[in-house]
Amino acid sequence: MKSSIENLYSLDGRVPVGKALPFGLQHILAMFVSNITPIMILSSAIGLDSAVSAMLIQNCMIIAGIGTLVQLYPIWRIGSRLPIVMGISFTFLSLSISIASAYGMGTLIGAVIIGGLIEGVLGLFAKYWVKLIPHVVAATVVTAIGFSLLPIGANSFAGGQGAPDFGSLNNWIVGTTTLLACLLCQVFAKGFLRSLSVLVGLIVGYILACAMGMVNFSGIAEQPAIALPTLLPFTPKFNIGAILSVAAVYLVSATETIGDTSALCNSALGRNPHKVEMGKAISCDGFVSSLSGIFGCTPITSFSQNVGLAAMSKVVNRFTIAIGAIIMIIGGVFPVIGYALTTIPQAVLGGCTIMMFGSILYAGFGMMARSGFSQRNMIIVSLSLSVGLGFTQATGMFNIFPEIVRTVFADNCVAVVFLLAVVLNLLLPKKDLE
Repeated sequence: MKSSIENLYSLDGRVPVGKALPFGLQHILAMFVSNITPIMILSSAIGLDSAVSAMLIQNCMIIAGIGTLVQLYPIWRIGSRLPIVMGISFTFLSLSISIASAYGMGTLIGAVIIGGLIEGVLGLFAKYWVKLIPHVVAATVVTAIGFSLLPIGANSFAGGQGAPDFGSLNNWIVGTTTLLACLLCQVFAKGFLRSLSVLVGLIVGYILACAMGMVNFSGIAEQPAIALPTLLPFTPKFNIGAILSVAAVYLVSATETIGDTSALCNSALGRNPHKVEMGKAISCDGFVSSLSGIFGCTPITSFSQNVGLAAMSKVVNRFTIAIGAIIMIIGGVFPVIGYALTTIPQAVLGGCTIMMFGSILYAGFGMMARSGFSQRNMIIVSLSLSVGLGFTQATGMFNIFPEIVRTVFADNCVAVVFLLAVVLNLLLPKKDLE
């Protein structure tokens, strides 16, 4: 097939590298900070020294690139062949801190490796259980993912949760300017430049942040020229309680992957996902998470912000997104590149993600419309969302339950919404409520 810029909007086909590069970079910039943040928080919480923390950040960049390439260009039945971008999951963060604090990183890594194998095998046999997730359940989960991401975008807009300048005037100015740049480019730009609206917003916001003295370059000179990844930085240990806890959260991660796959296919590709694609996406989630454990990192998953970016830009070309994955791997091998990307202020990222996360909500609403507005669907959607979104805002409600239940459900509205939607779909009569 001839290399063409028009292939940006097709799943297959080659795009000139010079044209593909900015679109691939846009995908990486959209998820970069979210990818390394869980590792940074975990390292700080359990007291890892700065050298080990830097090594893990380097490794998580490489594993995100590898995971994305496997999703794009599958190995056997592992990988969906869809434009899914992978990164380190926030879903496992609180449990990871708890296990690593109590038993050490070796026990955490052992649980990550075994739990990933369990999820990967579940994905291989998805055709036997994915029928439990009809279109209305997938639509409800996608909508829940959109709602759950809104506070993340808002916190980034304000400077990042816990930042000393959270909500400062500078963050408001930079976040607003970035958002306006994205919006104006999306509305008034022509051709492929419109699809680069997020990258345009990032560049405008970053230049403004530099001019306002919000970017710190002091650490770049200290970075080595090349640093190869370290495999098995922690010796895996296997604790049955830790493995069961992590495996339970892997089911939540699989749920999010199902929602992301549904949202991507519906909003960016204009079709419903195939059952085999869901299974292969989940298999990639699990098996690459086991590989992530070998790199000393926590599990990897599909990134919803990149689903929102694909929905907004309609750029779904696998070759183009693979360019972004290669950039991520290079950033891990050449620490200067990775460090330079970490200097992007949270307010800049927040200004871009606000619109992207809203597009996931819009995709969920569209999926609901295609499912139909029957009485049965109304009950499934309304009750699942009201309980899932409502109860997880009052986390103290879960204090009467065992720790594993609190870990999986108390702070994860997607897990609650998914479980309730599946149960309601199984229990509600199919004819009387149509």
